[in-house]
This record gives sequence, C-alpha cells and structure tokens, in this order.
Amino acid sequence: MAEKDYILKVDDLKTEFKVGKRVVHAVNGVSFNVERGKILCIVGESGCGKSQTVHSILQLLAENGYIAGGSVEYFKKGANKPQVLSSYSRNSKKIRAIRGKEIAMIFQDPMSTLNPVYTVGRQIMEMLLKHERISKKEAKARIMQLLNDLEIPTPEVRYDQYPHEFSGGMKQRIMVAIAMICNPDILIADEPTTALDVTIQAQILDLIRKMQQEHGTSVIFITHNMGVVAEIADDVAVMYMGRIVEQGTVKQVFTNPQHPYTKALMRSVPVMGMDKARALDTIEGTTPDASTVFHGCEFADRCTYATEACFNRFPIDTIIEDGHRVRCLLFEEGEQNAE
Repeated sequence: MAEKDYILKVDDLKTEFKVGKRVVHAVNGVSFNVERGKILCIVGESGCGKSQTVHSILQLLAENGYIAGGSVEYFKKGANKPQVLSSYSRNSKKIRAIRGKEIAMIFQDPMSTLNPVYTVGRQIMEMLLKHERISKKEAKARIMQLLNDLEIPTPEVRYDQYPHEFSGGMKQRIMVAIAMICNPDILIADEPTTALDVTIQAQILDLIRKMQQEHGTSVIFITHNMGVVAEIADDVAVMYMGRIVEQGTVKQVFTNPQHPYTKALMRSVPVMGMDKARALDTIEGTTPDASTVFHGCEFADRCTYATEACFNRFPIDTIIEDGHRVRCLLFEEGEQNAE
C-alpha cells in the first residue's frame, strides 16, 4: 500500500486557557493527520474543543490561551522539511506569512468577521495584496474571476457594495472568496453553514467541494452536523471534551461506528423515511465543564456501556482496521462487540 501524502500532522496537541485561578483544558492531547487534497471533518458537540483545535493550528487563540504541549507540522509541497507551526509565537512574521496565504480560514459568523465600513471588494483585495506582489488591476481581475466561480451574480456591482447589502448566504460566499483568493494549500472551515438555512447550506458545501476539487486544496471542516459530514468528508475525527474518541474514513465511521459516543451521535440523526412516531435518540446528561479534572474516560458519566474501570483509567487509541481508531476501554479489554 502506497504511503499517504500528509500536508498537516497534529500530534498530542494540548491547548489551555487561564480563566482566573482555573485552567481550562480545551484541547487535551489531540492527534490527527490531514491528507493532501482531502477533506477531514472534525465533528462533536458545541464546546468539545473543535474550534480551539483549529485556532491553535494558526495561533489564533485568545490572549489567555496558549499551546501547552504537542506539535503542529505543516508540510508545504516541495519543501525539504515541515514548518512546526506550534513553535511560532502568535504575532511572529512566520505565522502571519502563512495565515491567509498557505492556510486560510472561513469563520462561522460573517457578520462579525466582515468589516461593515469597507466594500467587500476592498476586503478581498487586502488579502491578495498582503500576500502577493501584484498590481491592483491584476488583483481586481482575479477577484472578478473568483466571484464568478463562486456564482455571485453581477460581480462588477457586488465588488463595490458593503456587507450589509448582502444576504447571509452571499456574505458566506464572500468569506469563501477571501479565504480562497490566494489559493491556499489548506482551507479551514469553522462551522461555515451553521447560521444558514438548509438550501443555502447545501450551496455553500457544494462551493467548498468544487473549490477543493479544482485547486487540490486540503480542507479541515468543523461541524456538529453528522449530515454535513456524510455529504462532504473523506475522513472523520469525532471529538468529545477536548479529545478525539474515534477517527477513520467516512465510510469506516458511518458504516461501522465503534465508540459509544459516535454511536449515540449517529442514532440522534433524523433519517428520511423513518417512523414519524419514533422519537430521535438523545445522549443522556450534559457536557461537563471544560475545567473538570477527570481520572478516567470523559464520556463515562453519559455512557451506557461504562464499567468501573472507565471512571478510573484513561483509554488509549486502539486500531480497529487500517486508518480506523477508537479511544475506548471496551476495545482495550477485547470487548469490541459490546452492544
């Protein structure tokens, strides 16, 4: 089997925040790889650490946040060795040269990301002129082509308009344009469709997939929606309380979910044609506070399969099959078929 070509490797990443006298462990030993040209979806409940994981990659943490351990390596095509992004300070020239140019991000809420006093054309051009030596005339021509590719009607008119003149879906297309204008190697999309209705969500997903296929861009897509994962992902990482509890290809995770949390997420997704009288399954209990100190599996309190050992010992990754891993004591103890 040919060795996979990885563009990003995250190894045992730990990210913490100081909140008064408390230390919040937002990301707690996360490891995953992103294959060049593929889409990795990171899925989990709100507050599980998905966004802080990707913010750590680009050192976009709040002032009270910091990387406490682990590494993030970026393998630029043609380079002799990886760039260790986790070793750069948040305001260093090295990381600023990578943000937007090599690794770009689409944020969740365009309303708080787009500047209301500048035209959208100016905001896209700022990103392009910051990273490339190009005339404004050439930059505008490139922007017009991209707006056409993103199916934004009358781009010559839209270029000079302000964010408030755009609908929610069109604002998100502008966010995609800002992220894609420099043809980045990696696109990080942090729940970009959450605030949009279902029809517009589908359009934005199609656009991201189209841009990924045309430019060979690698994508890290953050979501809590398993339906979105099924639609767009090549690979999946399921997160809970700052840890990845299961990861594999989308086929492996969807056809053969192994971790109790993954199974619970799958059972809570509505399926077309399901009995109307049947209530959707829910996951009992609530997500613990991120500052909670655990002595065993973080999901044990909510898990129907939990044993006494689950509360007292941390599970480690167990390989189910090639590329499919699960972090659960049931598998360490050889109880793979527990149901």
